[in-house]
Amino acid sequence: MEKQVPIDSSARADIAKEDGVHEVTPDLGYQRHMIVNVVYFGRPGADTGEWVLIDAGLPGSATGIEGAVGERFRRGAAPAAIILTHGHSDHVGSLLSLNEHWGVPVYAHRLEFPYLDGRSSYPPPDPGVSDGMLAKTSPMLGRGPIDASQWLHALPEDGSVPGMDGWKWIHTPGHTPGHVSLWRESDRAIIAGDAFITTSQESAYAVMTQREELHGPPQYFTTDWPAAKRSVEILAGLEPELAVTGHGRALRGPKMREALKTLARDFDRVAVPADGRYVREPARADENGVRYVPPEL
Repeated sequence: MEKQVPIDSSARADIAKEDGVHEVTPDLGYQRHMIVNVVYFGRPGADTGEWVLIDAGLPGSATGIEGAVGERFRRGAAPAAIILTHGHSDHVGSLLSLNEHWGVPVYAHRLEFPYLDGRSSYPPPDPGVSDGMLAKTSPMLGRGPIDASQWLHALPEDGSVPGMDGWKWIHTPGHTPGHVSLWRESDRAIIAGDAFITTSQESAYAVMTQREELHGPPQYFTTDWPAAKRSVEILAGLEPELAVTGHGRALRGPKMREALKTLARDFDRVAVPADGRYVREPARADENGVRYVPPEL
């Protein structure tokens, strides 16, 4: 049975839309591309170099992203940078297509570099963690790598985020070794990537309906559960007012905060599968890529 921390729709941070950009603050919006969100930072009407794209969606999303850019910012405006929370295929699927046109710097944590510069694939998914359709079909999802090395840069060591004044990046590993979340203290906004999400990513029905629930990272591609738990604890300790995640609707307010604290407190029971390849033993990786993958069950 699916496990989650329920939360009612009053915690939504925006007006529900089927498509287009959901604005959650005057300078922050997100757009759903099938099963995943991309995030746009910048004021409406921004020109080239005055906005930032966070993550790059599924393969085939480039046209939709470029259309949203034309509606939210100036048509044809290129971002100052692309920031990647991590390198899974649903978050970088259109990166190469977009940047062949834009040619802007791409920033990620150094531990994600092997999956973004052609050196290493991620560990295989673990479809047995759930009976959900998306989990069962996860072996068909791409594990990379892609080669974006000509544009790739490490996120600054001082924690700043290029092109995003007032934001800091936080290393939140577990789902991937170099996963990061972005944090703005001034309004307590967090862009969490897949460190935690707000819908069940294992269930096709939940993905379709976008029912609000707090979950740990997508189970079938999370390869280090102890690290994932620590990451959620760190994010819950920030007590965010607004959370934009890689999957599901943006949420805000005290109900969201309480649900996030509950997720952190009960993570082993709520987020971690009952059994699984990486539940028994995490995969291990370093700056050169995957070093060890536990045996299949």
